[in-house]
Amino acid sequence: SSSGWDSNKQTQTISPPSRRCCTTCIACTTSQHHHIYPSLTRPPAPACVLLLSSTTSPCHGSTMAPARSLLLSCVALLLVLPSRAAAAGTADGSEEWGYMQVRPKAHMFWWLYRSPHRVDNGTAPWPTVLWLQGGPGASGVGYGNFMEIGPLDTDLKPRATTWLNKADLLFVDNPVGTGFSFVEGGNKSLMARTDGQAARDLTALLIKLYRHNKPLQGSPLYIVAESYGGKFAVTTALTALKAIRHGHLRAKLGGVALGDSWISPEDSVLSWGPLLYQLSRIDEKGLQQCDSLANKIKAQLKAKQYAAAEKSWEDLESAVLEQSNSVNFYNILKDESSEDAAVLATAGAAVRKVGYTRYLSSKATREGGLDGLMNAEVKAKLGIIPNNFTWGEQSGDVFEALAGDFMKPRINEVDQLLRLGVEVTIYSGQLDLICATKGTLDWVQKLKWEGLKNFTGSPRKPLYCKGGEGEGEGEAAGTQAFLKSYKNLKFYWILGAGHMIPIDNPCPALNMLGDITQSPAR
Repeated sequence: SSSGWDSNKQTQTISPPSRRCCTTCIACTTSQHHHIYPSLTRPPAPACVLLLSSTTSPCHGSTMAPARSLLLSCVALLLVLPSRAAAAGTADGSEEWGYMQVRPKAHMFWWLYRSPHRVDNGTAPWPTVLWLQGGPGASGVGYGNFMEIGPLDTDLKPRATTWLNKADLLFVDNPVGTGFSFVEGGNKSLMARTDGQAARDLTALLIKLYRHNKPLQGSPLYIVAESYGGKFAVTTALTALKAIRHGHLRAKLGGVALGDSWISPEDSVLSWGPLLYQLSRIDEKGLQQCDSLANKIKAQLKAKQYAAAEKSWEDLESAVLEQSNSVNFYNILKDESSEDAAVLATAGAAVRKVGYTRYLSSKATREGGLDGLMNAEVKAKLGIIPNNFTWGEQSGDVFEALAGDFMKPRINEVDQLLRLGVEVTIYSGQLDLICATKGTLDWVQKLKWEGLKNFTGSPRKPLYCKGGEGEGEGEAAGTQAFLKSYKNLKFYWILGAGHMIPIDNPCPALNMLGDITQSPAR
């Protein structure tokens, strides 16, 4: 495994007999660093916590304080040093992780994996993928990493289709308050209130991270997003480009990829009724009710009544669940589980809004689910998470803070990226409802990009999976996807997949990534 969980790749630690700090750390802490293979019995070891800043200071003193006071020292340092960030990593350098303070009292967590499959051929640079989860408020460090594309699954077993096969991976819990990211004191006023604020925070993290990481500076950065993460991706790409132009961010933006993204809420909701009707999930009465609510949302958005539109969106979701006998919004061929359906039938809007994370969590095979993993083995491995902080405890507040932007479209931002020559990829799962392919194609037709007419008239290319897990070879496995492209716009139709494409059909998703990033490992 390339993950850092096995016995050969451990978090940077200080040998107990030496009782020394490394020369670049400010504080030390104790944390549980396990051997995942073959057992989970490794005792606590003192781990070096690095502080990234413009200058580094050596540790003072040669003896270590008791573990509790050391942990408190680390947390205190994390909270009071605005220009520095706690960080750690594996001894072999295959992983790094840490906190960055992106605004006063707002701390964002990141986790970087370096691929063991890296190929340096001198012509095609090895890419880095920044994965942005949706929600808003879903953790990329948790869901994207352990549920979708990271090196290990929730049972801590190697994932054959990890995206590390094609690129280095950077997971960020964005916006602040998501996953392991947090605002001090749980102060809701410190949460990002707009997609633009979330983009500025994430760009602030990238500026600091790239400033201290030379290998990243030479690797093209691809921002890949899922669901609401697509809105973060386009706003962050524009903010990052501005920082690059002004010399603040030492990075090269390779492209942006929008997976089943909530770019145009209007077009998405207008597609729900017809799709459900065509697939026999609702009848004429249900179609009439869904279309009526969707058109109400359209009128509210035209009048810029975004809060009212969000309330109507909640009403439409309730109508869909009632009329379809609880169809699953993330895979239209499935139902909500009987337990979830019972909850949703009587739930308020606050519960329905977490459907994205609830569905992702249902995919975890581990007893105790992803929450159990993140708050036990993962938290212990990382060693720098505040001891009294629970993964995801502020995530619900993230959604509420962004309520004013939730229904706003980001089509103009996609247009800006295309006009600037940025490589833009849009990919859509055949079985998704929440961001259905029809709605996505409809908002693409609203682009003002000069190449749109030629893009629309371009032929589609069928794609096959070679050596896909459980599949045959080439065409024998059947058509897995279609691709249409013109200049710097690509559109992938991924068959047999719902909203979470890397979970539902990982082989074409991985092949797509290789094509998007022009990975030397293709």
